[in-house]
Amino acid sequence: MTEQQRHQFERGTDGPKVIVAGIDGSDSSMRAAAYAAGLARRQNATLALVYVQPVMSAGVALGAPVGDVTGEVAESLVHEIREATERLKDIWNVRWEFHTFHGDPYNGLVSAADDLKADAVVVGASESAGHRFIGSVAVRLVKAGRWPVTVVP
Repeated sequence: MTEQQRHQFERGTDGPKVIVAGIDGSDSSMRAAAYAAGLARRQNATLALVYVQPVMSAGVALGAPVGDVTGEVAESLVHEIREATERLKDIWNVRWEFHTFHGDPYNGLVSAADDLKADAVVVGASESAGHRFIGSVAVRLVKAGRWPVTVVP
């Protein structure tokens, strides 16, 4: 076997074709989506906007209809993204898709990136103080080392 035959198959592209951006409605995640949209436009890639709906929370334990609330958040995000796309359509055009996954944010983004065959992942910096102790989604994605990860402040 030659040295060339031992290498794994490469997709054969000259840049990212799918850029995943994790959004949750926070200012940081919306900045990440805008940054990812710019990357997608310049690279002629598809922007996959991903909202991960939490499956379990304190609200579920107390009997609150969390599924309805997270569904409303997803619908609100889609509406906001469509409005922004419509406002900017004459300036620049980006192919985008909206996906929802269920689970915790880290595992949901990993599933999304794997399922969508992402070439890059863009997320916002954590706005939660608790992440200093358990680690933010962004840090965990970087440590996974499976895709280039950009963290937008």
